Amino acid sequence: MLPLVLAGCSTPPDPQAVAAVGSDHVHGIYVDPSSTKVLLATHDGLFDATGTARKKISENTIDLMGFTSSAEPGTYYASGHPGPDSSLPNPLGLVKSTDEGKTWQQVSRGGQSDFHALTVSGGSLVAFDGQLRTSTDGIAWSTSPATFSPAGLAGNPASTVVLATTEAGIQRSIDAGQTWELVPKGPIIQFAAFADSEMKAPTEAVGVAPDGSVYVSNDSGLTWTERGKITGQVEAITALAGTTGKPWIWAATTDGVQVSTDGGATFQPAAS
Repeated sequence: MLPLVLAGCSTPPDPQAVAAVGSDHVHGIYVDPSSTKVLLATHDGLFDATGTARKKISENTIDLMGFTSSAEPGTYYASGHPGPDSSLPNPLGLVKSTDEGKTWQQVSRGGQSDFHALTVSGGSLVAFDGQLRTSTDGIAWSTSPATFSPAGLAGNPASTVVLATTEAGIQRSIDAGQTWELVPKGPIIQFAAFADSEMKAPTEAVGVAPDGSVYVSNDSGLTWTERGKITGQVEAITALAGTTGKPWIWAATTDGVQVSTDGGATFQPAAS
């Protein structure tokens, strides 16, 4: 079984400006489509990896097992475990930050849920803590009848399409996680992400298989084309819309952050 891990830009960040930081215990990576800030959600909290050195954002240590952005700028959702300097419950359940990750407030399911997979889809949250759950407000949760266990969930605030990576293939929902269908002839991928865009709901999606092979979809995950391969063990991925069919892809790996500017055909260290 795949291990549970954990997800148009007019001016993508210069790959050489992104820190080549060690990525041990990285559970999520996010690139803001407007500011092009690169964030790493880690065992030790949230870090800004945009510059030449990784800078801690979180005021308190939180093991961010799940992490996702929202439609509101600077607002993130997460799950995981509190550090010794935090008064939040263990497990965190769903927590929310409205100040770009500096502080976190408990929202729901504190002491109950450790969401290893978490995403925003349209106006809803989709999460997995041993059960697949959905919520329209982050407080009241519904349990999905789906029986699969996702390694990861990929959604976007501007779309109700969600992708779930499983050992049997890609499960796809078009209604923010209410119902699911297995993508026919889809690849077995461990990580998935939609190519975020400021302008429109994304239709480009990126997937990475357990062996590092990269796949790209131009129709919201219905069909996939194999591209290149990432070296090192991948821990998390994210993407931004680039030229048509060639999204920019970032991968946090055990060898550091790598980036592709040609739709996954080739990768290079995010900084040298």
